Amino acid sequence: MSEPKLASTEKLVQTYIKIRDKRKALADKFEQDDLELSETMSVIEDALLETCKAVGADSIRTPYGTLTRTVKKRYWTNDWHSFHEFLKEHDALELLEKRVAQGNMTTFLEENPDLLPPGLNIDSRYSVVVRRK
Repeated sequence: MSEPKLASTEKLVQTYIKIRDKRKALADKFEQDDLELSETMSVIEDALLETCKAVGADSIRTPYGTLTRTVKKRYWTNDWHSFHEFLKEHDALELLEKRVAQGNMTTFLEENPDLLPPGLNIDSRYSVVVRRK
């Protein structure tokens, strides 16, 4: 296998950094624009909720679309230890989403190289990291 040319590697790194910077600038611009739009939508949503409350309606039809007021619930815990104990006590692990904690699994496998949980899939691949000089 031949050694890569240093000049071409330098050019690739330079181009990579330029592209990364451009993507970051675009992402920052999008994030700012999106935040402004989201804040405006939030003000409008509050006004629409007030309208529903004032007229006692859960749905309002307009020539431009239909407004529907719904209740959204979100659950979380501030005490993971007690919550985990509750789940074990009531055999209610289905109350958690099915996802592997990546960092914890890495640590577990490093500390227990002879233990591999059944059904665990591992995708491992090389990647490159380019740092600015």
